Amino acid sequence: MTGTAGMGRAVQGLILSFPVALFSLGTATDAAYLRTAEMPWSNFSSWAIVGGLMFGGAAFVWSLIDLVWGRRGVLRLLYSGALGALCLVGLANAFKHSQDGWSSVGVLGFTLSALCCGLALIAGWLRYSGMLDEEASR
Repeated sequence: MTGTAGMGRAVQGLILSFPVALFSLGTATDAAYLRTAEMPWSNFSSWAIVGGLMFGGAAFVWSLIDLVWGRRGVLRLLYSGALGALCLVGLANAFKHSQDGWSSVGVLGFTLSALCCGLALIAGWLRYSGMLDEEASR
C-alpha cells in the first residue's frame, strides 16, 4: 500500500467522522425538543443536519471517486450506497426541519433523524472496521 492510499483513507475517515457525530447530535436534540418543546433544540437539530449533510456529501463524492479508480467490491458498493441514502434522507430531513414550530420535528422529523443517524453509523462502521481495506487487499 502506498503512502497516498493511506493518506486518502485517513482523510476520508476524518471527513466521515463529522456526519456520524452531527447526525447523532441531530437525533439527540430532536429527542430533547420532543420532550421539552423548547425551540432552540429544533434549531440545533437543523444546524447539525446541515453540517452532517455537507460532510456526508463530501464523503459520498470521495467514495464515488474510489469506485471510479477501480476499487470495487460488494462492501465498497454498500458503503457508497449507505452514503448516498444518507444524503437523500438527510436532504428530506433538512427540508422537514425547515418548517415552523412543532411540525419541524414531530414524529416524522425524529424518524428521519434516527434513520440518518443509523445510516451514518453503518457507513462509519464499514469505513472504520477495516473491512473495506481488507477487501481491497484481496
